[in-house]
Amino acid sequence: MAGTWDQNAGLKAASPIAVKVEEVALRWLLDVLKLPSTAAGAFVTGATMANFTSLAAARHAVLAKVGWDVESNGLFGAPPITVIVGEEAHPTLFRSLSMLGLGHQRVVKVPVDDQGRMIASQLPEINGPTIICTQAGNVNSGGFDPIGEVCAKAHAAGAWVHVDGAFGLWASATPNRAHLAAGVGDADSWATDGHKWLNVPYDSGLAFIRDPESLRSALRLTAAYLPESTSREPSQFTPELSRRARGIEVWAALRSLGRSGIADLVERNCQYATRFAEGLSAAGYTILNDVVLNQVVVSFGNDESNRRVIAGIQQEGTSWCGPTHWRGQSAMRISVSSWATTAEDVEQSLAAMLEVAEEVRVP
Repeated sequence: MAGTWDQNAGLKAASPIAVKVEEVALRWLLDVLKLPSTAAGAFVTGATMANFTSLAAARHAVLAKVGWDVESNGLFGAPPITVIVGEEAHPTLFRSLSMLGLGHQRVVKVPVDDQGRMIASQLPEINGPTIICTQAGNVNSGGFDPIGEVCAKAHAAGAWVHVDGAFGLWASATPNRAHLAAGVGDADSWATDGHKWLNVPYDSGLAFIRDPESLRSALRLTAAYLPESTSREPSQFTPELSRRARGIEVWAALRSLGRSGIADLVERNCQYATRFAEGLSAAGYTILNDVVLNQVVVSFGNDESNRRVIAGIQQEGTSWCGPTHWRGQSAMRISVSSWATTAEDVEQSLAAMLEVAEEVRVP
């Protein structure tokens, strides 16, 4: 419906209903994700642009504190910004930093533990404009950085904390997993993706900023031909002016599922991941991560065994799993995130994986 309707959600004058639907959806999202109710939100293309949008607000805020208007003056001659990340930050975060002129080679990397979680005690001394990028849901292990602890140290020194929570942020939506996201609400910005656990179509990234004015200032658009309004204009909070009404699908999914439906969806997927891990482990294969969310990393032996098993599983076709390289070794990564996955699907997929592994792996 959203595609056929073809509404431009950038301006209230262009589509009042699209703007209103997005406002409602953003309010519901802040509620279900346990984020500050006064935070600003933006619908963007995906998790990469959600990180970009959040970090644009962060760049504005930390430089404004030292009297520099980066939107007017750019980064030429600006006070340097220190960017701190965990050693296993997602590649799209580095892409966002590059596009913002903050560079991906000049970041300070904090050591991580055996689950890819930032070690807060290893944070460097914080001086001057600083942005710390944390992770809610490591792409391999599903592990969460100790975000509350990081926020306490960062805010004491005046730094901005961003959370890359492409799928992990949704742990807050279910009582059984919310403890993983402890302290996430203390951060200054958050990025996630509706197409993952909310299962809406692609092109549904979400950015949230604690201080709405930081987001508006970073992305403010002024044009004489555009109508002015005293109400919220989405184009003032996203990198785009004209864009599709992404919020319609998100609103529909939230309206259909409700809090209990979202919690059930997330919890079922996490339980299915645990079942995969238990079945593969019982067959003698090595589970490399603590399965706390929906991610499973499994090794079938050496590199050649992993390569052959993954290729065999993909060719067999019951399910699809891809390769990864984590903690110094190759492995197969399982990520369970579809609303349509059933317990029967899991058992069929697990049986197929074990059969393929038995046939093709190197002894």
